[in-house]
Amino acid sequence: MPDGTLLYARVWRPLTPEPVPAILEYLPGGLTDSTAARDGRRHPWYASHGYAAVRVDARGHGASEGVPGEPYGTAEPADGVGVIDWLAAQPWCDGRVGMIGSAGGGFGSLRIAALAPGPLKAVVTVCGTDDRYDNDVHHLGGSVLAVDTHACAAATLALACRPPDPLHVGEAWRDMWLRRLETVEPPLHTWLAHQTRDAYWRRNSVREDYGAIDAAVLAVGAWHDPYRDTVLRLVEHLPADRVRGIIGPWTHPHPDHGLPGPVTGLLRETLRWWDQHLKGIDTGVMREPLLRAHISDSHPPTAAYGTLPGRWAGEPVWPSPHVTTVSYGLQGPAALVRSPQHTGVDAGRFVPLGQDADLPPDQREEDARSACFDFAVGAETWVLGRPRVRLRVTSEVSRGQVVARLCDVAPDGSSTLVTRGALNLSARLGPDRAVPWEPGATQEVAFELNGAGHAFRPGHRIRLAVSSAYWPWIWPQPESQAGFSLDPAGSFLELPVRARDASLGHAPSDIAFEEPEQSVSLGVARGVAADGWSPVTLDEPRPARLVVRDVAKGEWRLEIDPRYGGTRVYPDGLECTEDVRESYTIDEQDPLSARARSDWSIRLHRPELAWDTTVRTRSEISCDGSDFHTSNEVICAEGGEVVFHRTWEKRIPRTAG
Repeated sequence: MPDGTLLYARVWRPLTPEPVPAILEYLPGGLTDSTAARDGRRHPWYASHGYAAVRVDARGHGASEGVPGEPYGTAEPADGVGVIDWLAAQPWCDGRVGMIGSAGGGFGSLRIAALAPGPLKAVVTVCGTDDRYDNDVHHLGGSVLAVDTHACAAATLALACRPPDPLHVGEAWRDMWLRRLETVEPPLHTWLAHQTRDAYWRRNSVREDYGAIDAAVLAVGAWHDPYRDTVLRLVEHLPADRVRGIIGPWTHPHPDHGLPGPVTGLLRETLRWWDQHLKGIDTGVMREPLLRAHISDSHPPTAAYGTLPGRWAGEPVWPSPHVTTVSYGLQGPAALVRSPQHTGVDAGRFVPLGQDADLPPDQREEDARSACFDFAVGAETWVLGRPRVRLRVTSEVSRGQVVARLCDVAPDGSSTLVTRGALNLSARLGPDRAVPWEPGATQEVAFELNGAGHAFRPGHRIRLAVSSAYWPWIWPQPESQAGFSLDPAGSFLELPVRARDASLGHAPSDIAFEEPEQSVSLGVARGVAADGWSPVTLDEPRPARLVVRDVAKGEWRLEIDPRYGGTRVYPDGLECTEDVRESYTIDEQDPLSARARSDWSIRLHRPELAWDTTVRTRSEISCDGSDFHTSNEVICAEGGEVVFHRTWEKRIPRTAG
């Protein structure tokens, strides 16, 4: 880097004397351990197709020098520009660079593209976001997210405390580790200090200025992933000659191995993008529809799917002329919406990974805790885009939230969640301000739900379910137990209905993807460490999601094992063992009883070097009417001896959340 800091990289190059374009993946994390298996499937494959594939650890992470920067600070993207300039100057690079990333790497790629480094010609972002405030793990409709604000902050803290590997950095590893630990801070403190969409979030969101992006962008999303709306905005706001979007039925992993299926050949699709924009080869990718989106058929509710039936729709422009807003007026008498505080226990995982308990199960119990409005489906109805609700609400208290779920109800009564959205009532005039509700006032509020691609079958019912709570997705407002009144007169559900005429745009049969293809697996083994050490009993794994109800206390607890755990043994001898437990607890009548806790345990062990380190963290959040209460603890040890121990206790005012 320009300041002399060395960043650790691994480079896969094709066997050719000519310089070639470079494809960069740059993110926090350890390329020698946590992402090694994924890197080994992707980057050698790119090298075999004529590219120099490069994976770089961000400053202060993995085997790179320096200390970790603030997660959404300016240092990481500035370093990214430095890496791109360095790559372009190498004799084996022809001066053209592309970037690829998923999740955090996808976010980072867009941020770096917005800085417009000259050599960066193309970007592939998979499950990335353009809006760090309202399309990330922090807020939804102006409400503070509980489950993933907490879980992501806990994970970020724990992973930032991992030591560098002496096999790759030598004897300097201990000094590097201690310098990192002395500077680490729980990111939760910063995130909770910004509860409206202020300058902190705007400077981290490319949504503020799409025109700053010069590179060609391929945006890939998934209907079961929270970041899917970014794809819709990118294809709407970037020039059509520099952007294409794909949204499939998948969860957060890549579509070439993600569930639900059908899986697609992501690497082959990205190769078309690289060849077009880095080598100037006409691959036909720019003649594809601007947006290719999967529309799933009606299907029974379950927490995991294999392959979802449906078809692909191709839209030449977005918003699409094939999509028309159809308004459904709510019917019936005024409804008092006063949901118990545990409404939301069947919400599913916020960032699902395709595991066996990730997706929302049957919504009938959640529907019973909500006000429901049903509409009969006569002819098959395709929904493509972001539904919207306009609701006439009366609230007797100054703070609260409205949650709307769109469900597909089958003739047998089963209810499948299609999409959802929420609004913090204090954000009804915009997420950049917090305006308390005038108690007793009646107002119309409007907000969008997350995007969806779904076909409602004839004989089914379209259900709008409205609730006043959604724990643990949304942190409950102090007065939310009062609920609100909803007047159906003047209240509407607005659906983006896509025409079914195959002659419009691209017929489903015109859209096809190649089969998945990857490099040979790195050969990471899973099991128990050589000395038998493992915090997870592999013979009796914990449930991924367990709901515990204390009937006498009226308390509900959601216990989560995100399944990061177990031991991985790498071909170079490294043993990495992780164990994570999360819990979310609430009294069904008391919004101020909400509390969240996350415990991480990480062991990095090299028997041949007699190197044995552990990182243990505890992160907790609770609240009262005026403040969040956060507690974080980090304990790091080498060979069983504690080398670092620190706790943080902090009160953060609830300015909007």
